[in-house]
Amino acid sequence: MAEIQQQADSGKGGKKRAKKMSTKIDMTPMVDLAFLLLTFFMLTTTFNKPNVMQLTMPVKEKNPDEQSQIKASDAFTIVMGEANKLYYYEGLLADDVKPELKLSNYSADGIRKVLLARQRQNPKTVVLIKPDDKSNYQNMVDILDEMNITDQKKYALVDISKADLELIKTSGL
Repeated sequence: MAEIQQQADSGKGGKKRAKKMSTKIDMTPMVDLAFLLLTFFMLTTTFNKPNVMQLTMPVKEKNPDEQSQIKASDAFTIVMGEANKLYYYEGLLADDVKPELKLSNYSADGIRKVLLARQRQNPKTVVLIKPDDKSNYQNMVDILDEMNITDQKKYALVDISKADLELIKTSGL
């Protein structure tokens, strides 16, 4: 609240001067309002939720003989190579079986299209992701994003084998 203070008349005669008036502005209500608004916005604001990908890590089994084996017809293998290259093949790689290796990319028209087509054919598909030592971290994030986008239920990160590296070299892709 603002108020005007007036000085009392001194009572001396003589020249009359204009009365000096000083103004005093009370800042208390404005500060109260500022803190009230600050408190309101602090309590009603929602903070940024962290954008985190949820990963479920497998439990370490005590007996390796009890591990279930993947059927070759359900397996789909993605090999992440160097220089942003992405290879894939259907089935499992064995000594007597050499699957046809195909080249793709990380775009929506690349591996996403292939994964969606594979999912329509076989909903029980298990994707094996094999990153090469020379592949980069961004490619790993991209392929995990593709797993989430395509709603892939089962996928695993597996170490790349020498047979996979040899398959890439012999394919000429």
